Amino acid sequence: MNQEYQSIREKMQSYFDSGATLSYTSRKKTLLKLRAVLKKWEEKLNYAVLMDLNKSAFENYETELGLTFSEISHTLKHLKKWMKPEKVMTPLAHFPSSSRIIKQPKGVVLIMSPWNYPLLLSLTPLVAALSAGCCVALKPSRYSENTSRVLREMFDSEFDERIVKVFEGGHEANTQLLELRWDHIFFTGSPNVGKAVMKAASENLTPVTLELGGKSPCIVDGTASLKTAAVRLAWGKFLNAGQTCVAPDYLLVDRKCKDAFIEEFRKAADRLYPGGCRNKDLGKIINRKHFDRLCGLMDGQKIVYGGEKDEKTLKIAPTVLDDVSPDSPVMNEEIFGPVLPVIAYDRFEDAIEFIRRREKPLALYIFSKDKSHIWTVQSSLTYGGGCVNDTVVHLSNPNMPFGGVGHSGMGSYHAKRGFDTFTHEKSTLKKALWPDIPVRYAPYNDRLIKLLKLLLR
Repeated sequence: MNQEYQSIREKMQSYFDSGATLSYTSRKKTLLKLRAVLKKWEEKLNYAVLMDLNKSAFENYETELGLTFSEISHTLKHLKKWMKPEKVMTPLAHFPSSSRIIKQPKGVVLIMSPWNYPLLLSLTPLVAALSAGCCVALKPSRYSENTSRVLREMFDSEFDERIVKVFEGGHEANTQLLELRWDHIFFTGSPNVGKAVMKAASENLTPVTLELGGKSPCIVDGTASLKTAAVRLAWGKFLNAGQTCVAPDYLLVDRKCKDAFIEEFRKAADRLYPGGCRNKDLGKIINRKHFDRLCGLMDGQKIVYGGEKDEKTLKIAPTVLDDVSPDSPVMNEEIFGPVLPVIAYDRFEDAIEFIRRREKPLALYIFSKDKSHIWTVQSSLTYGGGCVNDTVVHLSNPNMPFGGVGHSGMGSYHAKRGFDTFTHEKSTLKKALWPDIPVRYAPYNDRLIKLLKLLLR
């Protein structure tokens, strides 16, 4: 066990036990400070993300920092209400008494974030944990090394390490951190690593939130507005070079409108990212390993749009694959890149059954004007969340939980749901000293049984 990690963990525990993070005032102060620090470091954070993912300042604010600021503002607005003990009804059998639920922070928690949105997916759960009154160990990904370094420098210089401490490193650091006992572990990443996190957490019976991924489908039926569907799908698919956990992974399209839709999609992609790999707004693949993996998934496929690759910049142009076999490698792992496989269907029921036979996705999207199709998707398929006639943007609504189901994750967060994730709801019943109705006490008799049955039914 790493002694440095253990020492910091113990300092955090002592600080938490002191009660310093419990009050509304202290939590508000910490969140206000976080917002001010992020504004102060915004330029350095933008540059770090640019180096890691070639993400422009606009896209970085749109998909990372801006959403984080929005999360902080929403939390500050509602935090006092969230923290209040909740009064609940008490059954007549316990008269006279009152019951309430007290909101208590879980304690010292570990947040493990991925490389694809290295700010948003580090800071949003951090906001939730701080709002709940927890102390946080934050472990960002080693793949987004520039952003991870700046996050460590920022928190080391601006925050007390007993409240927030950032740990850099790779697999060994992850393993050593998971050996420690935490009050909650929040992990965002792949299902395979999620299994390892859950296994490690089970040694200490530590609760976990797993935000995973999977192959998120998109359906375009024969009633869809093809031009609107094309541009919104292209935006959601090629955002961050396709390296988005809720990006549309593959397209199921009505055969009758497939060719027309692909043509509209080509126009939309040309408008969003003219020049393909040479476009300055197109993000790059995080590293050579993932670049080569994506190139391998494209091998042998029918490319009807794009396909250009640049090994020097690690860019792959927006790409469409047509007539894709459901058994091909590109359909058997999460793509996580700017490559869209297209599969045509003849009956809408076939598309539903195709999705149902696979693991439950993190997101699902449908473009349609047919209310029965929309209702069938929403009522009969299980998935984390999604949109009708749009993609990705559902995760930006702080009033809705974000999370997966089954293979795509467990638990949820964002705003109130994030506060709840890092909060223990303690049930308490306060009983009056008089009168003390003796029905529950021994010795028991038939008369008391009759009375008991009147009270408990």
